Amino acid sequence: MSEPSAPRIPTVDLGPWLSGDAEARREISRTVDEALQSAGFLLVTGHGVEAGLRAGIRRAAREFFRLPASVKERYEAKVGGRGWLGPGAEANGYAEGTETPPDLKESLTFATQEPFDDPAVNAEWYAPNVWPAEVPRLRPLCEEYLARMAELENRLLSLLGAALGLRPDFFTRHMAHPTYGFNINWYPGTEVVGAPEPGQFRIGPHTDFGTVTILDREAGKGGLQVFTDEGGWEDAPYDPEAFTVNIGDLLARWTGDRWRSGRHRVLPPPADAPAEELLSLVYFGECTPGTLVESVPAPVGRVRYEPVDSHGYLREKLNSITVG
Repeated sequence: MSEPSAPRIPTVDLGPWLSGDAEARREISRTVDEALQSAGFLLVTGHGVEAGLRAGIRRAAREFFRLPASVKERYEAKVGGRGWLGPGAEANGYAEGTETPPDLKESLTFATQEPFDDPAVNAEWYAPNVWPAEVPRLRPLCEEYLARMAELENRLLSLLGAALGLRPDFFTRHMAHPTYGFNINWYPGTEVVGAPEPGQFRIGPHTDFGTVTILDREAGKGGLQVFTDEGGWEDAPYDPEAFTVNIGDLLARWTGDRWRSGRHRVLPPPADAPAEELLSLVYFGECTPGTLVESVPAPVGRVRYEPVDSHGYLREKLNSITVG
């Protein structure tokens, strides 16, 4: 009788990794390396981020998203900015060169709260976060969450460096002052967005652009799907205690395509549950501006890309998904 195959998207408990047990660390490193070669996704438990904090953000964010459009428009931002992205602002499928209809979502977006020393970097990547006055409790909740995400990102990147057999700070040394992004994505039902057009998704098929993405999501019929060569499009596994973690294009380049940037999409409101409403908390880990991303050579890396400036690359990708 053959052994059951390992799941393409395994669950990794950070507890044994953080405790420093050598054998557990070796096993976790093998699991991470294998998963990121096949799907680019992991589920992560043992992260220490309280469920109550995540639930509190959801309650406050839903209060904002249910406000009249005329109120939300006071906080309107461009893609990659800080504030409210309304319906029709993004089409993530554009990043793959697919002319899909705009994504069926709204977002609140925030980023680093600390300005940079370089005025040119500030002009491009820094502006004060815009906090909705109508929901004052959202700010302290998000600021606490972002602090926890920064800690978790560094732990994950240390694990990823070790999983490649590199020094633990191989990635984290480039994160001294990152320009992370944080999206609260609201996926309302058809009573808000209308019936989906052909080829329209809550978020169209794409890969993320940066280093690691840490996602806290809700399960639903119109939820997250992940693409693998072996299985095609499949519903992503769900664990309410776990974060869904995937790597983005820059980290895939950094590893010389040893690891793949996780391709994914969010399905439209389902025909048999058109009123389904979901809300996701999405943390996009990024580097310090000016980081040069160079592919790790063989035998770790498999492809040698030309070095790229991390934030020049990010800006090009953000522009590519902007509608209009």
